[in-house]
Amino acid sequence: MMKKGWRWTKSLPLASRLLFSHLVVMIVGVFSLVIISKISSPRFFVLHLERLENEGLDLIDIRTELVQGFETAWQRSTLWSVIVGTTAAGGLSYWVSKRIMQGLTEMEQITRQFAAGHFEARLPMSDIPEINQLGASFNRMAASIEGVEARRRELIGDMTHELRTPLTVVRGYLEQLADGEIEPSPDVYRRLAKETKRLERLVNDLQELSKAEAGYLAINIQRVNLRPLLESLVEKFTDQLLEDGPVLRLECPSSLPFVLADLDRTEQVLVNLLGNAVRYTTKGSITIRVWADSFQLWIVVVDTGIGIAPEELPHVFERFWRADSSRDRHSGGTGIGLTISKRLVELQSGQIQVESQKGSGSKFQFSLPLA
Repeated sequence: MMKKGWRWTKSLPLASRLLFSHLVVMIVGVFSLVIISKISSPRFFVLHLERLENEGLDLIDIRTELVQGFETAWQRSTLWSVIVGTTAAGGLSYWVSKRIMQGLTEMEQITRQFAAGHFEARLPMSDIPEINQLGASFNRMAASIEGVEARRRELIGDMTHELRTPLTVVRGYLEQLADGEIEPSPDVYRRLAKETKRLERLVNDLQELSKAEAGYLAINIQRVNLRPLLESLVEKFTDQLLEDGPVLRLECPSSLPFVLADLDRTEQVLVNLLGNAVRYTTKGSITIRVWADSFQLWIVVVDTGIGIAPEELPHVFERFWRADSSRDRHSGGTGIGLTISKRLVELQSGQIQVESQKGSGSKFQFSLPLA
C-alpha cells in the first residue's frame, strides 16, 4: 500500500509535488507544536500555580477553575493559530511553487520552439539564481546550436553553388557532343577531365573540412624537426615556378628546435599556403621565414602577389572565400584550403594569422608549440 502511494506521489507534476512537500512540512510542524504544547503547557501552568501558593496565595478553591480556564483558552488559541498558520503557510507554499514553476514553464515553451526550428528563441532572466544559471547555460547552448545551424545552411548553399559550375560545364559539353554540335577532340576531353578533377578535388576537400570541423581528423602529435620538410617543399614548388615567375626562398636557421606536431598535417598546411602564394603571385618573390620564441615556432609565408583588401581580411579563413575579387573558379582553388589549414593548426595547439594589403602581397604565419 505504501509503495502504491509513493508511486502516486512520484507521478505528480513538479508544481503539485512542491506544494505537497511544503504542506507535509507544515503539517508535521503544526502537529509537533500541538502535541508538545498539549503535554507540557498544563504541567507548566500547574507548577506556576504551586509556586504562587508557596508564596502565600490561597488558590485551593479556584485551582480547578483556573486549570480548566487555561485549557479552554489554550484550545481556542491553538485552533485559531492552526487555522491562520495553515492558511498563510498554504498560500505562501502555493506562491513559491508557482514562482518556481513559471521559469520552468517558460523553459519548456522555449525548448518546444527550438524543436520546431525557431533557433533564435532565448530564455528570459529569472529572479531565482539556480533557474537563472540554468537559463544562461541554455542560452549559451542555443547560441551555439544557432551558429551550427547557420553554418550548416551556409555550407549547403556554398556546396550547391560550387558544384553547379563544373556540373553545368560537363553537361553542356556532353549535350553538344550528343547533338553533334561539336566534334569529339582531345581538347574537349581534356576540358571534361579538368572539370571532373575539379569536382573530385572539391568533394575531397569537403570531406576533409567536414572531418576537421567535427574534430574527427586523426592528429599524430610527435616530436619533429621541420627543417627537412621545409627544404623538400621549397624544392618541390621551385620546380613548378616559371622562369619569369617569382623566386622561392627559404630563410631558416640551420638548426631548428623540435616542435610537437603532426608532420603530415603540417605539410598539408604548408602546401595550402604555398599553393595560394604561387597561384596569386606572378612576379617578385615568395619567402618562407622561420623563427622561434620562448614557447612556439613560427612559420611565415610571405609573397608579393595581388594581396587582399582590408575589408576582406576577416573572411580569409571562411569556406569558399577567394582572394581574387571576381572569385574566378578557374584560378585552381576550391576556397576551402585556408579553412582546413586553420583547423589543422588549431588541432595542433597552434594559431594562424594573416596580414595583407591589396596589391602589396600577403603574409600568412602560423605557430606550433615547442617540444
